[in-house]
Amino acid sequence: MAATEPDFIILLDYQTGSGADTLRHFLENHPLMKLTPAVQHHRYLKLQYAELTPGPANVGAVEKTRVGNVPDRSEVMLMSYRYHWVMWGSMVVLIGLMLFSITRGTVSLSLMQVLGALKIVDEPVSAMVSRIVTDLRVPRMLLSVLTGAGLAMVGALLQTTTRNDLADPFLFGLSSGASAGAVLVITRFGDRLGVLTLPVSAFVGGVCSAIAVMLLFHFKKQRGAEHLILCGLAISFLFGALTSYFIFSGDQRAASSVLFWSLGGLGLATWNNLPFAVFSLVLLFAFVLLRWRSLDGVLAGEQTALSLGINVSRLRIEIFLCCALATSLMVALTGVIGFVGLMVPHLCRHFAGVKHLLLLPLCGVWGAILLCVGDIFSRTILAPQELPIGIITAGIGGLFIIMLLARNSS
Repeated sequence: MAATEPDFIILLDYQTGSGADTLRHFLENHPLMKLTPAVQHHRYLKLQYAELTPGPANVGAVEKTRVGNVPDRSEVMLMSYRYHWVMWGSMVVLIGLMLFSITRGTVSLSLMQVLGALKIVDEPVSAMVSRIVTDLRVPRMLLSVLTGAGLAMVGALLQTTTRNDLADPFLFGLSSGASAGAVLVITRFGDRLGVLTLPVSAFVGGVCSAIAVMLLFHFKKQRGAEHLILCGLAISFLFGALTSYFIFSGDQRAASSVLFWSLGGLGLATWNNLPFAVFSLVLLFAFVLLRWRSLDGVLAGEQTALSLGINVSRLRIEIFLCCALATSLMVALTGVIGFVGLMVPHLCRHFAGVKHLLLLPLCGVWGAILLCVGDIFSRTILAPQELPIGIITAGIGGLFIIMLLARNSS
């Protein structure tokens, strides 16, 4: 029974005694059963024997079970209202942060100067201020929003397909491949091959790592979620070793550039680069709109999904390829920015639940908020110098995991 990893367990009580409670105590103390999702999250359904026996006695029992386990209409409406309030409130906060982000930097600007440079209000601004806003800060702000939203959505999708709450884009070797491609160009060629060489090489490296993971996963006879994670970890370590070799054997004068890129940053933001980030976000939204029913079905467990006619293996491959393409495009522009895809889905599930049509949009908005806030701090903590944004997200992510461990232990 433990090998099937049940999501729910039905406890059948033949009498009015404590048979179901005794069985529950046994499951929670069994060395294997206590590791299953049902026992870890206390997902039990207690039924009396009368509820499964045809006859007049089971009518009241079934009605009692329905009332105790299914939320009534008022609770459903309250949950819907809460989600919409959170969603619209988050949108307002995001818009405010986007405007505030444009005002922060080496040269501080007022909100009226920003609105005047954007032609929203009739406010005279100098040519220098207009150029700072339109050519530097707006592309940077948009890249932070698009990248944060994309990484959060990718994390939610990967957590669904692996049924692992710790899954994120960097657990599957996607960032390691992109890092290897970028470091190869930085240490071997510098900027002799053009401005777009670094993003293109990082994208190619990310795609190569994704292909390697899928080939390794395809050749295994057993293709469960845990095997996909192991394949990703193996490829991640291999590309990590390759990256270290490139750094050690390459041009040591480029070490500072390698360090800054590996820690993540938004310095490559230009109007020419933004279409790549937009494409990655559109790709993720399109995939969710086309496959949201299958994604919801996978949450019920692999066996349940198969009984619903869902090809789980093919769906995992589709999710992984979609996430690999989107992650490679974003990492190619921003470098390695971790923990966004890990933290945001955890927080959003408390308000959006597990339905992907509600969860993914909220993840996108909150991911954009997180990276926008991180970008503001990266430009102000050591001003006029810029702190790599990956340091900020790593610090926040570490504190977040400590909080999760403390909550689970309590």
